[in-house]
This record gives sequence, C-alpha cells and structure tokens, in this order.
Amino acid sequence: MRSTKALLPAALALALAACGGEKPAQVPALPAGLATFKVEAGQGLPGRGWDGVVEAVRRADLAAQTAGRVQEVLVDVNQPVKAGQVLLRITAVEQQAGAELARAQLRAAEANAAEAEQTYRRYLALAETQYVSKLQLDQVKAARDAAIAARNAAAAALTQASQQAAYTVVRAPYAGVVARRAVEPGETVAPGMPLMSVYAPDALRIEVAVPQSRADAIRRNPAASVTLGDGRTLTPTSVIVFPAADPLSHSVNVRVNLPTLDPPVAPGTTAKVVFAADSVGPAEAAAAIRIPAASIAQRGELTGVYVVQDGRLLLRQVRLGARVGDQVEIISGLKAGDVVAQDPVAALQALAAQRKAGEGRG
Repeated sequence: MRSTKALLPAALALALAACGGEKPAQVPALPAGLATFKVEAGQGLPGRGWDGVVEAVRRADLAAQTAGRVQEVLVDVNQPVKAGQVLLRITAVEQQAGAELARAQLRAAEANAAEAEQTYRRYLALAETQYVSKLQLDQVKAARDAAIAARNAAAAALTQASQQAAYTVVRAPYAGVVARRAVEPGETVAPGMPLMSVYAPDALRIEVAVPQSRADAIRRNPAASVTLGDGRTLTPTSVIVFPAADPLSHSVNVRVNLPTLDPPVAPGTTAKVVFAADSVGPAEAAAAIRIPAASIAQRGELTGVYVVQDGRLLLRQVRLGARVGDQVEIISGLKAGDVVAQDPVAALQALAAQRKAGEGRG
C-alpha cells in the first residue's frame, strides 16, 4: 500500500506529460571518468581552533639614516646573513667630506687648547712671584677653559660626522634571513626610507585573539597545540595571555611562542592554535569533516565544491576552516554522505558537457 502511494505522484506526472504531448525531462549522465569521493564525518581537528599568523620575534625593518644614492646591494630576498654582515652601501662623498672637515677642526681645537694650557701654566708660575696680576691670571684661565670647551665641541662634531659616514654602510643587526628588499642600485634615498627587512628564523610566535569569555579558562590551562599550514603539529614552548582586553573588539590576545623548527616556517603564514581549555566534545568532534584542498573551487568571491545531487553537478558554497597539509576543514556547507567531485576543473567541464547534451536532447 505504501509503495503504491509512493508511485502515484510519478504516475500522475507521466500522465500529464502524455496528455500534453511532452516527454519527461531526462538528466544526461555524468562522464564515467569523473572522480568523486564521499564526505565522511569525524575528520575534524580535536578542538576549537583560533586562526593566527606566524610572526618573527626579532624582525628589523632597516631604513636609511642618511641621504645619498645606493651604491651596491650585496644580498637579496631569502638569503641568510650573519650578524654584522654588510647588506648594502650608500655613496659617502658628502659624509666623508664632513668627517674630514670635523677631524681638521678637532686638530685645530686641540692645538689651541694645548697652547692655552701652556700659557695658563706660565702665567700661574709668574703669579706666584707676583709678576702678573690676579686679573691677568683669571683672563688666561678663562681663555684656557674656552679652548678646552671648543676642543670638546669639535670632538663631538667629529663623532657625529663619523656616525653619518658609518650610516652609509648598512649591516645586519643579527644573524637571520632577508625578508624584503626595497631598493636597487642607483636609487636615491633619504633618511627614513625603507631599505631591507631581516628576521631571525629561530624565534617565532603566533598571536591569536580569543573572546574575553575564554581568556580566563586559557589562563588557567595554557596548554595548546599548533597546526601549521604545511600540516606539522607541534606543542608551543609557552602561552602568554595578555592581561587586558581590546576595548573595541572585547577580545584578548594570546601569544603562543613556537619552538625552534627545522625547516622553519615563513613569517606571515597562517596557523591554527587549539587550546586545551577549548577542547570540543565527542559529538562535535564526530560531526566535523575535512576534504582535500584540491577539490575546492574558487569562483570570484565564492568558495565552493561541486556536489553530485540527483545525477546533476551543483556548485555548493562552503565555509572553510583550518588547513592541515592537503586537507581543509569544512565549517559549513557539507554533511556526511555528500558526493563531491575531486577535481573542480574536470567537474566544470563535465557540467558544460552535461548541459550541452541536455540542450541537444531538447
């Protein structure tokens, strides 16, 4: 009886089509070679993840501290450098001339100071025998002190001029890797213009923003797990919860310091941090799913996958979570049992062929 009721709508549709002289529309078959897979549950990460960006603890953005023209650039992006290694040179004609001028002025000031000192000593000896007056002695002493002050000022001017000349040679502040190069030989630079960026790959960290309602729980239990973009999972060396929340977003920053990695991960890449205080329950973990990242289709601002439904290919929008190796977590848009095309390009071609075959039949 139940099967008879189920067949009634289909029979009625066929009868109406026959009365109208129309045949029921048939969906063309999908290509036999289209590779698909079935979505399975229980593939998610073991906790709520907070996305963050890897950053270097020691990163130096080197800028020009003197004016000139870039004479030569000795290193390039992604090149390891040693502490104190010369990175680039700026023409130093004016700076060297200023240093030589300051050096000559210092020699003249030293000579004047020495002469003033000798004169003061002679007058001091004559004052003991009362050959000169106290006024004359005071005047000579004042001239000696002025000469010494002029010598000290000339020494300071030489230090300043020498430092300006030293600014024409840019060195690495510590051992690291060149992250960015902003100038080429021949370019004119002024004080404050960016030149290069260097970071130390042995000290990395991640900062994530968590709701203030979760900050206390993480502070009590700071254990965490970090999943990098390349699929590596590691335990941080320390977790620091900031004491204050952001007044605008009402979130609290949590700093996760990473251990030394080999090979190191590049700063700026994304990572996912899962705190022990945010572990999900068994039901939520069982419902989480992951699919191959190669099956994701990007159509403008739409992120989706091609799903096989009733013999048709449909582009369904999905919301992505963290990526672990070649797998990406699906937050919404798919459920267990859905059939998804492995290759979005092949799926698009199959969809076009299916539409063309349908038009030919019509």
